[in-house]
Amino acid sequence: MVATTVVAEDVLGLLLPHRRGRGIAPPSAFTPQLERLEAFIDADEPIVFTLPGFPCKSPNPAKVLGRLPDAGERLALRFLDTLCTRIAEVHAPGVRLLICSDGHVFGDLIGVPDDHIDAYATELRTLIDDEKLGSFDTFDLRDVFGGASCDDKRTMIEAEYAPTLDEVRAEVRRDEQAARLYRGITRFLFEDTAYFNGSRSALQRQCRERAYGVVRRSAAWGRVVERRYPDAVRLSIHPQPVGSSKFGIRLLDAPDIWTTPWHSCLVRHLDGHTELLPRARAERLGAIIDRDGRPDHIQAR
Repeated sequence: MVATTVVAEDVLGLLLPHRRGRGIAPPSAFTPQLERLEAFIDADEPIVFTLPGFPCKSPNPAKVLGRLPDAGERLALRFLDTLCTRIAEVHAPGVRLLICSDGHVFGDLIGVPDDHIDAYATELRTLIDDEKLGSFDTFDLRDVFGGASCDDKRTMIEAEYAPTLDEVRAEVRRDEQAARLYRGITRFLFEDTAYFNGSRSALQRQCRERAYGVVRRSAAWGRVVERRYPDAVRLSIHPQPVGSSKFGIRLLDAPDIWTTPWHSCLVRHLDGHTELLPRARAERLGAIIDRDGRPDHIQAR
């Protein structure tokens, strides 16, 4: 048991430098993660991580270079693969990382057509194969509801797994972490809206209402993933407080803790370091570089 605890702490120590969240705490404060890690280590099995994310590109062309995965996703996947490799060095059975793509869960709320989400998901799987990321698997609504239409799948996930609107509103009012998530999603919806035939205040009101829908479905998707993989160590691309059942993980450097590769584009600086920035800001720093005939990243001057 002592050896199990030590290995679990070593694995957690590899995750902590990349934590996406506020506040600093000792490893012992991350009890939910340590307990699940210890279960896999004690059983001498691969550690299973679930990571909801990689949904689709933002619909706002001022933020991204296109509709398909590019250098941002590629480097994020490489980072995760490197992390898996390092964990395998302290836990020999290794890691199984499940990317739980949630684009179809939110497509209608974020203004992205389902065929764009399908194209993104197909290219993401191709990227995983091309990069030879053997520890990775993908999971999405097709694995839950089969061949039903995307609209029907969204209806079913809301009916079976989502909290009610009243429950979400009440949680946002009483819990600061829930309020931060709601405000962050509202901000993203506002920034991701490229075309709107109304006033700024009208758009803000609409985004606040849509944000409640996104929060409901996010909770529903979390419940789906938890039910399918009840023992997994739960990762999140959203900031998470110390002690949460989910561990927020930062994929790449960015100006704030909310930015992801699918809401931005990657900038390569002359000194070699990279960061994620909105396209409109990134283009002021340099030129777009193509890869395989598509815009891939910005090379700073």
